[in-house]
Amino acid sequence: MGFFGRLKRIFTRKRAFPLGLALGSGGAKGMAHIGVLKAFEEEGIRFTVIAGTSIGSIVGALYGKGYSADDMTGIVENLNRKEFSRNLHPFADMQFAEELLGRFLEGNIEDLPVPFACCVTDAETNEGAVLTEGNVARALCASSAIPPFFKSVEIGGRKLYDGAFTNAVPADVCKQLGAKFVVAVDLSAYAPPEEEKGAFARFVGSTLNRFTPVRYLEDCKTRGYEAADMMLRPRLGGFKATDVSRVSMDAMFEAGYAEAKAQMPELKKRLRKAGYAL
Repeated sequence: MGFFGRLKRIFTRKRAFPLGLALGSGGAKGMAHIGVLKAFEEEGIRFTVIAGTSIGSIVGALYGKGYSADDMTGIVENLNRKEFSRNLHPFADMQFAEELLGRFLEGNIEDLPVPFACCVTDAETNEGAVLTEGNVARALCASSAIPPFFKSVEIGGRKLYDGAFTNAVPADVCKQLGAKFVVAVDLSAYAPPEEEKGAFARFVGSTLNRFTPVRYLEDCKTRGYEAADMMLRPRLGGFKATDVSRVSMDAMFEAGYAEAKAQMPELKKRLRKAGYAL
Protein backbone atom coordinates (compact mmCIF):
# COMPACT_ATOMS: atom_id res chain seq x y z
CA MET A 1 0.00 0.00 0.00
CA GLY A 2 1.36 3.41 -1.02
CA PHE A 3 1.63 6.56 1.08
CA PHE A 4 -1.72 7.99 -0.02
CA GLY A 5 -3.41 4.65 0.60
CA ARG A 6 -2.10 4.57 4.18
CA LEU A 7 -3.11 8.20 4.67
CA LYS A 8 -6.63 7.41 3.49
CA ARG A 9 -6.89 4.52 5.95
CA ILE A 10 -5.82 6.77 8.83
CA PHE A 11 -8.51 9.35 8.11
CA THR A 12 -11.29 6.92 7.24
CA ARG A 13 -10.67 4.42 10.03
CA LYS A 14 -13.66 4.19 12.34
CA ARG A 15 -12.91 5.47 15.80
CA ALA A 16 -13.57 3.15 18.72
CA PHE A 17 -16.99 3.68 20.28
CA PRO A 18 -16.47 5.36 23.70
CA LEU A 19 -17.88 2.53 25.82
CA GLY A 20 -17.48 2.96 29.56
CA LEU A 21 -17.34 0.43 32.39
CA ALA A 22 -18.05 1.48 35.99
CA LEU A 23 -17.18 -1.11 38.63
CA GLY A 24 -18.62 -0.66 42.12
CA SER A 25 -17.31 -1.34 45.62
CA GLY A 26 -17.88 -4.55 47.56
CA GLY A 27 -14.72 -6.16 48.92
CA ALA A 28 -14.43 -9.87 48.10
CA LYS A 29 -17.66 -9.61 46.12
CA GLY A 30 -15.44 -8.11 43.44
CA MET A 31 -15.06 -11.66 42.12
CA ALA A 32 -18.41 -10.98 40.45
CA HIS A 33 -16.73 -8.18 38.47
CA ILE A 34 -14.35 -10.74 37.01
CA GLY A 35 -17.30 -12.97 36.08
CA VAL A 36 -18.92 -10.01 34.31
CA LEU A 37 -15.73 -9.34 32.36
CA LYS A 38 -15.53 -12.99 31.35
CA ALA A 39 -19.01 -12.74 29.82
CA PHE A 40 -18.08 -9.59 27.89
CA GLU A 41 -14.90 -11.21 26.59
CA GLU A 42 -16.95 -14.08 25.20
CA GLU A 43 -19.20 -11.58 23.41
CA GLY A 44 -16.24 -9.65 21.99
CA ILE A 45 -17.25 -6.43 23.75
CA ARG A 46 -14.34 -4.20 24.77
CA PHE A 47 -14.48 -1.13 26.98
CA THR A 48 -12.52 2.01 26.15
CA VAL A 49 -13.07 3.97 29.39
CA ILE A 50 -13.01 2.57 32.94
CA ALA A 51 -13.84 3.95 36.38
CA GLY A 52 -13.83 2.01 39.62
CA THR A 53 -14.32 2.33 43.35
CA SER A 54 -12.59 0.18 45.98
CA ILE A 55 -12.36 -3.42 44.70
CA GLY A 56 -13.91 -2.13 41.48
CA SER A 57 -10.90 0.14 41.02
CA ILE A 58 -8.52 -2.80 41.39
CA VAL A 59 -10.36 -4.99 38.88
CA GLY A 60 -10.78 -1.99 36.57
CA ALA A 61 -7.09 -1.12 36.63
CA LEU A 62 -6.13 -4.72 35.89
CA TYR A 63 -8.52 -4.69 32.93
CA GLY A 64 -7.11 -1.35 31.78
CA LYS A 65 -3.61 -2.80 31.95
CA GLY A 66 -4.63 -5.65 29.65
CA TYR A 67 -5.25 -8.54 32.03
CA SER A 68 -7.99 -10.94 30.96
CA ALA A 69 -10.65 -12.38 33.27
CA ASP A 70 -8.70 -15.64 33.38
CA ASP A 71 -5.52 -13.73 34.28
CA MET A 72 -7.32 -12.03 37.17
CA THR A 73 -8.76 -15.31 38.41
CA GLY A 74 -5.25 -16.74 38.39
CA ILE A 75 -3.94 -13.80 40.42
CA VAL A 76 -6.64 -14.34 43.06
CA GLU A 77 -6.02 -18.09 43.20
CA ASN A 78 -2.30 -17.59 43.72
CA LEU A 79 -2.62 -15.08 46.56
CA ASN A 80 -1.13 -16.17 49.84
CA ARG A 81 -4.28 -15.74 51.94
CA LYS A 82 -2.52 -16.45 55.22
CA GLU A 83 0.08 -13.75 54.58
CA PHE A 84 -2.64 -11.35 53.49
CA SER A 85 -4.73 -12.07 56.60
CA ARG A 86 -1.78 -11.38 58.90
CA ASN A 87 -1.78 -7.80 57.71
CA LEU A 88 -5.48 -7.28 58.41
CA HIS A 89 -6.17 -5.57 61.74
CA PRO A 90 -7.80 -2.31 62.86
CA PHE A 91 -6.20 0.69 61.14
CA ALA A 92 -3.73 -1.46 59.25
CA ASP A 93 -1.19 0.30 57.03
CA MET A 94 -1.88 -0.22 53.31
CA GLN A 95 1.82 -0.55 52.45
CA PHE A 96 1.56 -4.34 52.16
CA ALA A 97 -1.31 -3.99 49.70
CA GLU A 98 0.54 -1.36 47.69
CA GLU A 99 3.52 -3.67 47.34
CA LEU A 100 1.26 -6.55 46.30
CA LEU A 101 -0.61 -4.50 43.69
CA GLY A 102 2.66 -3.08 42.41
CA ARG A 103 3.70 -6.53 41.25
CA PHE A 104 0.91 -6.49 38.68
CA LEU A 105 0.31 -2.77 38.16
CA GLU A 106 3.58 -0.87 38.03
CA GLY A 107 3.79 2.73 36.86
CA ASN A 108 1.23 5.51 36.74
CA ILE A 109 -2.48 5.69 35.95
CA GLU A 110 -1.86 7.91 32.94
CA ASP A 111 0.34 5.19 31.42
CA LEU A 112 -2.42 2.55 31.37
CA PRO A 113 -3.46 1.57 27.82
CA VAL A 114 -7.12 2.31 28.62
CA PRO A 115 -8.23 5.63 30.21
CA PHE A 116 -8.90 4.92 33.88
CA ALA A 117 -10.04 6.73 37.02
CA CYS A 118 -10.66 5.64 40.59
CA CYS A 119 -12.77 7.25 43.30
CA VAL A 120 -11.60 8.17 46.79
CA THR A 121 -12.95 10.11 49.79
CA ASP A 122 -11.10 13.03 51.36
CA ALA A 123 -10.75 12.43 55.12
CA GLU A 124 -10.79 16.13 55.99
CA THR A 125 -13.76 17.30 53.92
CA ASN A 126 -15.69 14.01 53.44
CA GLU A 127 -15.90 14.94 49.77
CA GLY A 128 -15.30 12.61 46.89
CA ALA A 129 -12.33 12.94 44.57
CA VAL A 130 -11.30 11.27 41.33
CA LEU A 131 -7.73 10.12 40.69
CA THR A 132 -6.64 10.05 37.04
CA GLU A 133 -2.89 10.28 37.45
CA GLY A 134 -0.12 9.19 39.76
CA ASN A 135 1.10 5.81 40.98
CA VAL A 136 -1.48 3.14 40.15
CA ALA A 137 -0.95 0.89 43.15
CA ARG A 138 -1.07 3.75 45.64
CA ALA A 139 -4.23 5.20 44.09
CA LEU A 140 -5.94 1.81 44.29
CA CYS A 141 -4.99 1.48 47.95
CA ALA A 142 -6.53 4.89 48.65
CA SER A 143 -9.71 3.88 46.84
CA SER A 144 -9.88 0.68 48.92
CA ALA A 145 -8.85 2.00 52.36
CA ILE A 146 -12.07 1.41 54.26
CA PRO A 147 -11.90 2.51 57.91
CA PRO A 148 -11.57 1.37 60.60
CA PHE A 149 -9.86 -1.63 59.03
CA PHE A 150 -7.25 0.46 57.20
CA LYS A 151 -5.44 3.74 57.70
CA SER A 152 -5.92 6.52 55.22
CA VAL A 153 -3.53 6.74 52.28
CA GLU A 154 -1.79 10.06 51.74
CA ILE A 155 -1.56 11.40 48.18
CA GLY A 156 -0.69 14.96 47.31
CA GLY A 157 -0.90 16.07 50.93
CA ARG A 158 -4.45 14.69 51.34
CA LYS A 159 -5.48 11.76 53.52
CA LEU A 160 -7.76 9.59 51.43
CA TYR A 161 -10.16 6.75 52.21
CA ASP A 162 -12.37 4.30 50.34
CA GLY A 163 -14.37 5.93 47.55
CA ALA A 164 -17.51 3.94 48.44
CA PHE A 165 -18.45 6.64 50.95
CA THR A 166 -18.94 9.19 48.19
CA ASN A 167 -19.33 7.33 44.89
CA ALA A 168 -19.97 3.60 45.17
CA VAL A 169 -20.72 2.94 41.47
CA PRO A 170 -18.91 5.66 39.47
CA ALA A 171 -20.87 5.66 36.21
CA ASP A 172 -20.86 9.47 36.23
CA VAL A 173 -17.07 9.46 36.26
CA CYS A 174 -17.06 7.34 33.08
CA LYS A 175 -19.26 9.97 31.45
CA GLN A 176 -16.86 12.69 32.58
CA LEU A 177 -14.02 10.76 30.94
CA GLY A 178 -15.87 10.83 27.63
CA ALA A 179 -17.89 7.61 27.58
CA LYS A 180 -21.00 7.79 25.40
CA PHE A 181 -22.57 4.66 26.90
CA VAL A 182 -21.79 3.27 30.38
CA VAL A 183 -22.29 -0.23 31.73
CA ALA A 184 -22.13 -0.23 35.53
CA VAL A 185 -21.97 -3.07 38.06
CA ASP A 186 -23.49 -2.75 41.54
CA LEU A 187 -22.22 -5.47 43.88
CA SER A 188 -24.51 -4.43 46.74
CA ALA A 189 -27.86 -4.30 44.97
CA TYR A 190 -29.24 -7.20 47.02
CA ALA A 191 -27.65 -6.38 50.37
CA PRO A 192 -30.23 -6.75 53.17
CA PRO A 193 -31.61 -3.45 54.47
CA GLU A 194 -30.51 -2.34 57.93
CA GLU A 195 -33.86 -3.23 59.54
CA GLU A 196 -33.56 -6.84 58.38
CA LYS A 197 -30.14 -7.39 59.91
CA GLY A 198 -29.87 -9.20 63.22
CA ALA A 199 -29.37 -7.32 66.47
CA PHE A 200 -25.70 -8.34 66.73
CA ALA A 201 -24.94 -7.26 63.16
CA ARG A 202 -26.57 -3.88 63.80
CA PHE A 203 -24.60 -3.49 67.02
CA VAL A 204 -21.30 -4.24 65.28
CA GLY A 205 -22.13 -1.84 62.47
CA SER A 206 -23.05 0.92 64.90
CA THR A 207 -19.85 0.37 66.90
CA LEU A 208 -17.65 0.49 63.80
CA ASN A 209 -19.31 3.69 62.64
CA ARG A 210 -18.16 5.43 65.80
CA PHE A 211 -14.54 4.86 64.74
CA THR A 212 -15.07 5.81 61.11
CA PRO A 213 -13.67 9.26 60.23
CA VAL A 214 -15.79 9.58 57.05
CA ARG A 215 -19.51 9.17 56.39
CA TYR A 216 -21.61 7.91 53.48
CA LEU A 217 -23.14 10.63 51.34
CA GLU A 218 -26.85 10.36 50.59
CA ASP A 219 -26.21 10.04 46.85
CA CYS A 220 -23.17 7.78 47.06
CA LYS A 221 -25.02 5.11 45.06
CA THR A 222 -27.96 6.86 43.41
CA ARG A 223 -25.66 9.06 41.33
CA GLY A 224 -24.30 5.91 39.68
CA TYR A 225 -27.78 4.69 38.82
CA GLU A 226 -28.67 8.06 37.35
CA ALA A 227 -25.60 8.13 35.09
CA ALA A 228 -25.51 4.48 33.98
CA ASP A 229 -27.05 3.43 30.66
CA MET A 230 -27.14 -0.19 31.84
CA MET A 231 -26.82 -1.37 35.43
CA LEU A 232 -25.85 -4.98 36.14
CA ARG A 233 -26.88 -6.27 39.57
CA PRO A 234 -25.34 -9.66 40.38
CA ARG A 235 -27.33 -11.62 42.96
CA LEU A 236 -24.89 -11.46 45.85
CA GLY A 237 -27.33 -11.02 48.73
CA GLY A 238 -26.09 -14.15 50.46
CA PHE A 239 -22.46 -13.02 50.49
CA LYS A 240 -20.38 -10.61 52.54
CA ALA A 241 -17.52 -8.35 51.53
CA THR A 242 -15.27 -10.57 53.68
CA ASP A 243 -16.23 -13.93 52.11
CA VAL A 244 -12.86 -15.13 50.83
CA SER A 245 -13.34 -18.90 50.88
CA ARG A 246 -12.73 -20.64 47.57
CA VAL A 247 -16.35 -21.85 47.43
CA SER A 248 -17.74 -18.35 48.02
CA MET A 249 -15.42 -16.69 45.53
CA ASP A 250 -16.26 -19.22 42.82
CA ALA A 251 -19.96 -18.67 43.49
CA MET A 252 -19.58 -14.88 43.32
CA PHE A 253 -17.72 -15.16 40.02
CA GLU A 254 -20.57 -17.25 38.64
CA ALA A 255 -23.15 -14.75 39.91
CA GLY A 256 -21.44 -11.96 37.97
CA TYR A 257 -21.11 -14.10 34.86
CA ALA A 258 -24.78 -15.18 35.02
CA GLU A 259 -26.01 -11.60 35.46
CA ALA A 260 -24.01 -10.33 32.48
CA LYS A 261 -25.19 -13.21 30.28
CA ALA A 262 -28.82 -12.75 31.31
CA GLN A 263 -28.73 -9.03 30.53
CA MET A 264 -26.70 -9.37 27.32
CA PRO A 265 -29.65 -9.36 24.86
CA GLU A 266 -31.05 -6.14 26.34
CA LEU A 267 -27.59 -4.61 26.54
CA LYS A 268 -26.86 -5.35 22.89
CA LYS A 269 -30.18 -3.83 21.93
CA ARG A 270 -29.33 -0.61 23.78
CA LEU A 271 -25.79 -0.56 22.41
CA ARG A 272 -27.00 -0.83 18.82
CA LYS A 273 -29.43 2.00 19.44
CA ALA A 274 -26.57 4.11 20.83
CA GLY A 275 -24.46 3.44 17.72
CA TYR A 276 -22.14 0.68 18.92
CA ALA A 277 -21.28 -1.75 16.11
CA LEU A 278 -21.70 -5.36 17.26
